[in-house]
Amino acid sequence: MQEIKKDKSYLKGFIPYALAAFLIGLIGGFTTVLGPAFMKEMNLNYNNTTWTALSLSISSAVFTPIFGRISDVVGKRKILLIGLSIFIIGNILTATANSLIYMLIARFIVGIGTAAIAPTVISYIITFFPAESIAKGFSLYMLISSVAVIFGPTIGGLIINKWNFRVLMWVCVVISIIFFTLCFLTNKKKDIIIKENKYFDKYGFIFIVLFFSFLLCIPSFGQNFGWTLPATIIVTILAVFSLICLIIFERNAKIPVLSSDFIFRKSFILSIITLFLTQGLMQANMTNIIVFVNYTNPDNTVISGYAISIMYLGMSLGSIILGPLTDKYEPKRILSISLPLTLVGCAIMLFFSVETSVILLALSLGILGFGLGGNASIFMKVVLSNLSLDKAGAATGTYGLFRDLTIPFGVAIFVPLFTNQINNYTASTNIITSAEAAVKSIHILSIVEIIFVIVGIILVQFLPKIHRNKRGIIK
Repeated sequence: MQEIKKDKSYLKGFIPYALAAFLIGLIGGFTTVLGPAFMKEMNLNYNNTTWTALSLSISSAVFTPIFGRISDVVGKRKILLIGLSIFIIGNILTATANSLIYMLIARFIVGIGTAAIAPTVISYIITFFPAESIAKGFSLYMLISSVAVIFGPTIGGLIINKWNFRVLMWVCVVISIIFFTLCFLTNKKKDIIIKENKYFDKYGFIFIVLFFSFLLCIPSFGQNFGWTLPATIIVTILAVFSLICLIIFERNAKIPVLSSDFIFRKSFILSIITLFLTQGLMQANMTNIIVFVNYTNPDNTVISGYAISIMYLGMSLGSIILGPLTDKYEPKRILSISLPLTLVGCAIMLFFSVETSVILLALSLGILGFGLGGNASIFMKVVLSNLSLDKAGAATGTYGLFRDLTIPFGVAIFVPLFTNQINNYTASTNIITSAEAAVKSIHILSIVEIIFVIVGIILVQFLPKIHRNKRGIIK
């Protein structure tokens, strides 16, 4: 393959991708309060927020490698615009949702659109950014995404408190259309087609969607319906069957969606396991803090939006302060700072009470966000360093799949753990109010999360080095 020269105007060409990343973050911030607001308006139990969060998270994760692979075939520009179109359709459906099933379908479609954005943005960075600026590019992407979210939860909470979630979603639709127009007008850079559209791994695509969807439903089904009941057993069987089919078809595929050469590397395996143990805390803790405030301070639920905004501010600072350091220093040295901060953020939840102030909420999520923002940029550097251009789209899609699976994993584990514990404590004769039940449940959640992070800290000590010397020369 002929080598592709780095365009000196790579930052100008990055504009539409930056706009798309900003849009996803912005709307994601607005809609952090969507799930609990929808449940409240529909008079549904709060544990159903698990399903709305999962429906979006699953589709945004499982479709990521698919779009990553397709972007190598048809080009990043087309996939970016297709993803934005799907994203707009999903938000329109969300605004008109009148039942839980309708909402789940709408959020699933939003996730598909989201899945098309991330791999194209990351792939652009790998393809066009100079090698010595890759980590800065990743940090820039994380910064754009997290800065966009900072004021979203607060503004979204205020809109819902004054009107309802439908008004919020129509605002999101209008904003999305404006950004789509801007991306279309600025996306003039010629696409680079790496692969010919010769072998299309359609069965791989199908069984990736099926396997990971069923897999992520297992912990939620188990905690909500019981581990030995038919629903959980059926989902488990379907997950195993889909995995077997996925392995068979991927082995026989000419160009598989999931590259075994990329996956079975020490840097990938250890990074992904650690991400599952830590980054999944983000979406779960946001959802749980909203529910926690709804129980303990129902007259001022907007304070959860303030706290979540502080979390995204922390993520922005973490990505721009810690992420770029990996261009000069060994990533696991930087992770030795960011991961303990994640632990501290979780540990502060042990001090939550019925009268928890917004300052304590913000302190917990702010420190957690700073650590998570650093982690996200650092692990991208570890996993995606030194990739050849012909593997950029597929590799970023594969990494994006597993990275994005951390969010539904966290939701599937930690949201039912929290909400179901509240229901269990409320039913107990020792608990007087649901607010006290929420406090006891958040304390148990904190302990479990601390254990997860400690295991992650241990694992990163075994990551391979990616720098040959202090100058940051990659092996």
